[in-house]
Amino acid sequence: MSASPPRAVVAGAGGFIGEALVASLADDGYDVASIGRSSRVRWDDPDAVAAAVDGADLLINLAGKSVDCRYTDANRDAILNSRVDTTRALHEAVAAASVPPRLWMNASTATIYRHAMDRPNSESIGELGTGFSVDVAKAWERTFFAGDLPGTRRVALRLAIVVGDGPATRMLLALARTGLGGPQHDGWVPPHRRYRGIGEDPTGDRPPWHRTRGRQRFSWVHIDDVVDAVRFIDRRDDIAGVVNVAVPEASDNRTLMRDLRDVVGMPVGMPSLRWMLELAMWVLRTEPELILKSRWVVPERLLAAGFRFTRTDLREALASVERGRKIRRRRERQTPSERS
Repeated sequence: MSASPPRAVVAGAGGFIGEALVASLADDGYDVASIGRSSRVRWDDPDAVAAAVDGADLLINLAGKSVDCRYTDANRDAILNSRVDTTRALHEAVAAASVPPRLWMNASTATIYRHAMDRPNSESIGELGTGFSVDVAKAWERTFFAGDLPGTRRVALRLAIVVGDGPATRMLLALARTGLGGPQHDGWVPPHRRYRGIGEDPTGDRPPWHRTRGRQRFSWVHIDDVVDAVRFIDRRDDIAGVVNVAVPEASDNRTLMRDLRDVVGMPVGMPSLRWMLELAMWVLRTEPELILKSRWVVPERLLAAGFRFTRTDLREALASVERGRKIRRRRERQTPSERS
């Protein structure tokens, strides 16, 4: 009798990262189950969550409300609680399991680090920042690493901005199409409370600003390399703790926006001052933090372990997303007979 395939559980599998990972795990021979609002196993059924986790070989948690929204009080609470509550629920399930997963990878974010233009943040010497997004990330990781789970190796994936057909890339492409695809200059902004700290130990009050002149760093990673990094960590029993997932060489805002203009075919891109960007992001119903914060992150631990990134050309990465979206739009306009 052949042995049954190893089982993987993916929480929050409905997003574009989750869909890519589920397909990859299935290709690798895993029997994949999911937990989520639209899955057979739902968060409001703790017994079903516990049953799914018990006996699983691998657990991956990507659950959390998208940050591609305005930071209203309701959205701020949802962004925090959707991460902390789901991670806590999985922690309880792992702790209670008779056969706990050998590996639990939990999403985190490279936004946990400070605004950095002087040097990159690695896992060993990186400095954490302050404010709403940082507080969310710290609470997320604190819940993940709480307590002792002796049978389960835990890895927090501090993901840079993931380039693929997801919300961050779509927003950047949309910004370039509007003609605001020039460099974004941070600067003074009228005080508001959207970026104030949150959680048990809130940090920061007023929105931060820096004179970046469009030179803020842009750390990113392609979805293909995210999938490959997960595969790599799965095979490496010596990797535990926090892991930065970002290409080794960060871009900067000027280069990013030039590449975006080239990709969408927009010949001009007006430079944006902070107040202009605030208005544009209000229209797009998102926040300017995505492109104003200088995210400079290096994947020290992955590189030291021998991992090699394959998608390191930012312009080509963005172009591949745009090509894919054009193909899908063209197919959607076709009649069934034209598709066959």
